[in-house]
Amino acid sequence: MDYGATRSRVESYFDGTATQVWADLTSDAPVSKVRATVRAGRDRMRDVILSRLPDDLTGARVLDAGCGTGAKAAELARRGADVVAVDISPKLLDIAAKRLPEALRERVTFTAEDMFSPALGSFDAVVAQDSMIYYGASDLARHLDALSSRTPRTVFSVAPRTPLLMAMFWAGKAFPRKDRSPTMVPHSAADLAPRLSGALIEVERVTSGFYISTCLELRA
Repeated sequence: MDYGATRSRVESYFDGTATQVWADLTSDAPVSKVRATVRAGRDRMRDVILSRLPDDLTGARVLDAGCGTGAKAAELARRGADVVAVDISPKLLDIAAKRLPEALRERVTFTAEDMFSPALGSFDAVVAQDSMIYYGASDLARHLDALSSRTPRTVFSVAPRTPLLMAMFWAGKAFPRKDRSPTMVPHSAADLAPRLSGALIEVERVTSGFYISTCLELRA
């Protein structure tokens, strides 16, 4: 499936049946034990991604690509950054805007847009947590390279190419997914790096129950 079709599926999923699930997962609302492990893993990955950026971001313009319900955008704004928080789901953006503390609102601009759109402009840094996990290696590398022309640093996460995730990926391709979540595409730094013009660094893998993701950093 090409980038446009995948993006459309992701948009439909997160702006449809997944909205409330995502709102609960990214809050203090009670969740199942399985989702609690995912919540813990996502919290840890958010911390890892943010640790790659300076504590003082005063004057920096930062793109939160696939901001979801806005936790990273809020922390970036607390550090002094001017944040462009982008998501293709208007419903998730509504939640993010409502959750953002009043004191930070002048530093965050929410917009429903493709996270790779050149119209967003240039940035001092880009962060993307689990928003690039649905795209194939060729599409992902092409868009990351284009993004690197507009930022010196992109910190993002991917689903790693573990035996379990690869087995789930190939099994999932055998079944129709009309009403199911988009398929995660596992990646490895070793496979992505030769496709990119910048330097790719593997930062950390986070595993928490049913959550597993690898943080990578691309330097232009």
